[in-house]
Amino acid sequence: MVFFVILVQIVHSMALRSSELVKLLSHNAEEALRQMYDEYYTYLCYAVYRVLPDRAIAEDIVQEVFFEIWKKRETININTSLRSYLKRAAINKTLNHIRDQKFKFDDEEQAVMVPDTNVHAHRLMEAGELQDKINEAIDSLPEKCRIIFGMSRYEELSYREIAQKLDISIKTVENQISKALRLMREALADFI
Repeated sequence: MVFFVILVQIVHSMALRSSELVKLLSHNAEEALRQMYDEYYTYLCYAVYRVLPDRAIAEDIVQEVFFEIWKKRETININTSLRSYLKRAAINKTLNHIRDQKFKFDDEEQAVMVPDTNVHAHRLMEAGELQDKINEAIDSLPEKCRIIFGMSRYEELSYREIAQKLDISIKTVENQISKALRLMREALADFI
């Protein structure tokens, strides 16, 4: 029992720490970014590497995520946990990188195959549009629903872990996930 109490305290302090880092971003951006980098760099590199198994590219993409945060430091608005926000930003950049690489030709022989690539390019554009719609649908979820959905999908926590972190019942977590999926299906009806 003592272990679970300590675990809950650690998780709570991590949540406080990430909200403090977001607030610090507007006051002392350099220090906030340094702390975010120290705390999340390895985690983000691993998340990107799972999608695109190239260490150098994964590191470059994570660097770009932190650079984007630096550029947006005065206007950034993070409504989910910092970890979820950073992971989603890194995964989105990874998907964009993969999409962009599909349009580059290694030599002239490949350039001759443009008609076949147009169909593929169209599918990639649709996939990019779908990803944008998914992000919009997630952002439009009610706050509690969005937080629980993000913890489940982006932080990969079990329903039990989410319930413990938020001090709610597992049934509430199940209901909120079901609600999130229903609302997202409605929002994405034109794409599904």
